[in-house]
Amino acid sequence: MSYETLMFAHLVTVVPCIGLGIAAMLLRKGSQPHRVVGRVYVGLMLLTSAITLCMPARAGGRLFLHFGFIHTFSVITLVSLPYAIYAVRTGNVRGHQISMVMTYVGAIVIAGSFTLFPGRYLHQLFFGD
Repeated sequence: MSYETLMFAHLVTVVPCIGLGIAAMLLRKGSQPHRVVGRVYVGLMLLTSAITLCMPARAGGRLFLHFGFIHTFSVITLVSLPYAIYAVRTGNVRGHQISMVMTYVGAIVIAGSFTLFPGRYLHQLFFGD
């Protein structure tokens, strides 16, 4: 698959997560809407993380000629979301909350901010240079 196809698939799966994550945090915890939004959010985030692991780094150094620093967020997401599900199913609500909020901050806010750096596609798209 081409980089551009993977990038498009990544954007299609990650952009809805911006709003879904906020909605899940604002909805009454444990309610049916919270669980439905959370399931969709987790599914999309797991998919988008897997997609990003297929995308070679285009900025900074690379490990094995493929992985860059930004891939760290993908690996953390692929570990922390299953942990968050396990935590809530075993009654560790606090662990679930911490894992979900930290994943949102790391994968959406921080990693998303990196995509706006000069030389990145979204920087070019939004700022035209």
